[in-house]
Amino acid sequence: MPGISGVDAGASSCSASAALVHEFWRRMASNDFASVGELLADDFVLDWPQSGERFRGAERFVRMNQEYPAHGAWRFRVHRVVGGVQDAVSDVAVTDGVQQARVISFFDCDLAAGRVRRLVEFWPEPYPAPANRAHLAEAIGGGDAGESGEED
Repeated sequence: MPGISGVDAGASSCSASAALVHEFWRRMASNDFASVGELLADDFVLDWPQSGERFRGAERFVRMNQEYPAHGAWRFRVHRVVGGVQDAVSDVAVTDGVQQARVISFFDCDLAAGRVRRLVEFWPEPYPAPANRAHLAEAIGGGDAGESGEED
């Protein structure tokens, strides 16, 4: 399958969409955002619904990542990727050593081209667990972006 490293030619489309997303995050972890741009379709669109922003095209995606204020190289911990026929969802922790976040990303993939057509991302803010549920819940890592109660 063109554009997707490590994908067996006989792999199902479900695993191919997940493989494309894993390759996306592998390249993001290199902090070479131009290489990530190579995985984006010509008509690529990124939506951030929480801030009401839309980024059109690979060039704007690359520049946004290059210009984003950071305290060091970005590091990514992929907690989970679930692939569908033409889409996939990932749960990833992101840090630059100071800032920490968790992002849930929805990918629409063009598997024939090995590219991402559309990406919708949600960047939820962590918050303390309410005291009224303390008798029902257990802590899963203090709510910080780098930890999860599940195995990777």
